[in-house]
Amino acid sequence: MFTGIIEEVGMISKIKPNSLVIKAEKVLEGTKLGDSIAVNGVCLTVVYIGNNEFEADVMPETKRCSNLSDVKPGDKVNLERAMAADGRFGGHIVSGHIDGEGSILEIKEEDNAFWYAVSAKEEILKYVVRKGSVTIDGISLTVAKVEKDCFYVSIIPHTRKETSLSNKKIGDRVNIECDMVGKYIEHFISFQDRKKESSLNEEFLRKFGYIN
Repeated sequence: MFTGIIEEVGMISKIKPNSLVIKAEKVLEGTKLGDSIAVNGVCLTVVYIGNNEFEADVMPETKRCSNLSDVKPGDKVNLERAMAADGRFGGHIVSGHIDGEGSILEIKEEDNAFWYAVSAKEEILKYVVRKGSVTIDGISLTVAKVEKDCFYVSIIPHTRKETSLSNKKIGDRVNIECDMVGKYIEHFISFQDRKKESSLNEEFLRKFGYIN
């Protein structure tokens, strides 16, 4: 589990057919083989640790569902280690399992804040609510506004400076993970609805005299 509080901005060092090599320092402190590190919000497993770098396997499905298929050597990526049991919970519950991608529609400065408009498909936007939480490239953010085909976040200069958002341009793709609470609630309600539907069968109708 992660919190969406970025610890370090790393750099893609090498791209292999089924893995990425990433330069980093802080996130390697105490990290062992098999540990999890979120890379642009995607939970990856560390398979090699070298001198200020680590390697993580990337499955084809992960590439299809995230912007890790777009990265190239020299690109900056957001990094976060899995939350320690005694760690401080600074963001929100983040699984590292991306729901899909969006693209940056607009970047606008307003006083000390930066507004980012992010487009997304309907299956993602249905979980995005005003003042709720959303993760963009692994960054825990608060939704400021939701429209028909996009949502807006307002970001303080510190967040922009300490994450890869400072390098993002209009049109860039970003990874989106919605707040898992909404997804669990939807699943629970749909499960209950299916149970109700399944109880209305021939045996039920016969038992209560609706059919002979």
